[in-house]
Amino acid sequence: MTTPPVWATLERELFARQDKAWRAFAEKYTEGDGRLVFRDMLGRGTDDRDGVDDFYEPFFTWPTLYLLGGGVDVLTAAYRHWRGVTAQLTEMGMLRDGMDRGYDWFHQGEGMLLFYGLCLALPDDAELRATAVRFADAYLPGGPNYDPEYRVIRAPHVGADGPRWGFSDHDTLFPWSTALCPYGLPLDWIAEAAPFDELVASPARAHAYGRAMWERMGRGDTVVNLAATSLVTNAYLAGGDRRHADWVAEYVGAWRDRLTDHEVLPDNAGLHGVVGEHLDGRWYGGHYGWSWPHGFHSVGPAALIGATNALLVTGDRGFLDLARNPLDAVLRQARQLTEHDLGTLGRRWRPHLRAMPGDRTLMVPLRHNDSGWFDHTVPATQIPVALWQLGREPEDRDRVETLRAGAGWDWGAVHVQRTKEEAGHEEPWYEYLAGRNPEYPERMLRAALAVCAERVAAIDADPLDPAVGPDALDIHHWQERNPVVTEALLHLTTGSPQVLYNGGLAQLHLRYHDGELRRPGLPADVAALVSDTRTDHTVVDLVNVGVAARSLVVQAGTYAEHAVRTVAVDDGPPERATGPYVVVRLPAATRVRLTLTMELRAGAPTYRAPWREDAR
Repeated sequence: MTTPPVWATLERELFARQDKAWRAFAEKYTEGDGRLVFRDMLGRGTDDRDGVDDFYEPFFTWPTLYLLGGGVDVLTAAYRHWRGVTAQLTEMGMLRDGMDRGYDWFHQGEGMLLFYGLCLALPDDAELRATAVRFADAYLPGGPNYDPEYRVIRAPHVGADGPRWGFSDHDTLFPWSTALCPYGLPLDWIAEAAPFDELVASPARAHAYGRAMWERMGRGDTVVNLAATSLVTNAYLAGGDRRHADWVAEYVGAWRDRLTDHEVLPDNAGLHGVVGEHLDGRWYGGHYGWSWPHGFHSVGPAALIGATNALLVTGDRGFLDLARNPLDAVLRQARQLTEHDLGTLGRRWRPHLRAMPGDRTLMVPLRHNDSGWFDHTVPATQIPVALWQLGREPEDRDRVETLRAGAGWDWGAVHVQRTKEEAGHEEPWYEYLAGRNPEYPERMLRAALAVCAERVAAIDADPLDPAVGPDALDIHHWQERNPVVTEALLHLTTGSPQVLYNGGLAQLHLRYHDGELRRPGLPADVAALVSDTRTDHTVVDLVNVGVAARSLVVQAGTYAEHAVRTVAVDDGPPERATGPYVVVRLPAATRVRLTLTMELRAGAPTYRAPWREDAR
């Protein structure tokens, strides 16, 4: 190779830029022990359980950057920040023994991503492994949060303190804040309900409504608790204790059984495991369920997280039906609508819609209450694309194609956008894998470089007093400036979507390890591009842009759960392979194309590194 491909040069530049960018963030917003600069206090007022996740979220991409090939320093920093933030939140009374005292799993899942990433990156770390087991055991039989007789997590707010009934330690007042006004009221059918403004104006009515909400929504199981299965699956992957895997299968199985008697996956189960037990028989109305506040935006990811974890620990592909059902439920209600019809979660789609040649595109309702389906938006593609990547079933690809056919905007376009999930480019990536968007790698990498540069500029220009930090109402400030962007690298190097932000574990089609340094990630100077992930083969180009030879291990699956059966090099014939690993030695200035065939989920998943004696 005389000249490396542009995508390879851009990929290595993105690694290099981010190695500097995270340091700018850490220098401005963190202290020596890793905690965030914050002089205010959490745990006050009627929303006194909120905020833990926001302290961990700014760092959630940092272990992923290391796992993909970023420098060792970013992992060291991520570990320091996890410890520092944990100490900081403990001092504020938000954690006990390092664990959230109790909050909903829509938010706890977000906050746990940093911890999951550290466990995957450091599988031999005894402290992380012991912590993972301790966290998980709070949800197993004998722990405070789970009732094995009825197979329910006992409340929407759970954690180290066990069930924290209701929604606040101090008051049953609702609404908690006027920021909730756009989402309307949960339980709008009960006698205590009133227009939002009237509840704001009348503390007595707000207390009466809040008490009814506490009784009906503040106890029993809710579908977003499926995100807790990642906590327990993480412990299984770290330690291999089968009781953790068995619990995941049992709990997700309980929700699969609840679906059996309903057309749509219910969002609630009472303390006795009965759907609608505290909601007069309704399958909707649970906390962070179909009715309030986000509907499919919370139900869909939770169902996919639970189904994915159950599939991982059992190999039973039937669990994916649990995730397909909520998606199919909203797709059955899909309509061609305009930008003016966007509901509560439409902001991220406005750049796409404004670039449409026409004025209509496919939208689905996010929510359901006594009046039926409502609150339309453009369907997020991450759920169906992740389903297709996991199951590799034609029916899952058909769902993606349905969305594509109904879209009024260009699926090949790469919009320079950034959400806190560090996702949102599934459509142009899907088009690339389908052979319809050949310029995607370069465009996506340039977009990622632009976003990283924008975040560094925002850090440099931030008027916030670096000695004081934000107040308790502005703790999203850090997330908006995290300059570590990993979506492009996940798509291109591993052939995988971004992790599900509300608590998903990484689901990488391919992983890499530096064969010489014996650490995760691509070696220095090596770039990778996965261009095809069809059921019968995977194609990846590996490029060494440097002047020294490199050695790497290509791993099938995040957890070495897949097995490589054949490997073809460039245009050569396929050769037999066994197990989850392929060793590749790249001379300087070399490009090679591998075509792999795999058997999905051929072995037990594990965090163990390939050089461990007990690795397969």
